Amino acid sequence: MEMATSGTQGRLRVASELGLNLAAWGRDYIYALRRQASGLRGGPDPQAYRQPESQKPAVLLLPGIYETWSFMLPVADVLREAGYDVHAVVDLGYNGGTIEDMAGLVEGHIRREGIGRCVLVAHSKGGLIGKLLLTRHIDTDLILGLVTLNTPFEGSPLARLLPLPALRLFLPRSPELAELGASLEVNRRIVSIYGRFDPHIPGGSHLEAAHNVQLGSRGHFLPLGKAQVHEAILEGVEQLGD
Repeated sequence: MEMATSGTQGRLRVASELGLNLAAWGRDYIYALRRQASGLRGGPDPQAYRQPESQKPAVLLLPGIYETWSFMLPVADVLREAGYDVHAVVDLGYNGGTIEDMAGLVEGHIRREGIGRCVLVAHSKGGLIGKLLLTRHIDTDLILGLVTLNTPFEGSPLARLLPLPALRLFLPRSPELAELGASLEVNRRIVSIYGRFDPHIPGGSHLEAAHNVQLGSRGHFLPLGKAQVHEAILEGVEQLGD
């Protein structure tokens, strides 16, 4: 009798978890569509997030694929309120290029703005761009570290379902991911934040030797607007910027 009860409870827990994940998946796309619409309307002035007089390291925002910088507005708001000089790398546009090309645009922004020390804060694909930049500047203190949210460091099997050139990067055995994966020495300067369920990254975003932070959030885009995630990002930036 006890075994039957235990089995029923287990099935109920699985069903409950599945229901929560499916609901989060739906809310995730609603959130993404709203953010995309906001980006099409232009969004706020990126200069409104600048605080050049700040004594803290600058923070550069690196959005995910097909996301403008305004996708990360909730995160930008939190960082500005904490006194950081927040940079939106508007040259990234919708971030549809290769990580090599996108990293070059970020480096161009750093040079033009005369940034001396910075922390990168990234969502999804932005974290791969950030890690590439870390490997290039491993022997300098220009880039102090990288805080990522829901980054597919090991790719996603779902990339096989959409045969778009821009998504080949996310194939689990893509050359780009293999090269980044070999750069283990920079992982200690990465804070990887991820949730309980990510419909785009079934394998999660755990990164060997990094500071991994798993939260109870669900979704790929939706966590960008969650207070718990904001706190974790802020803690990560503070930790890397010390």
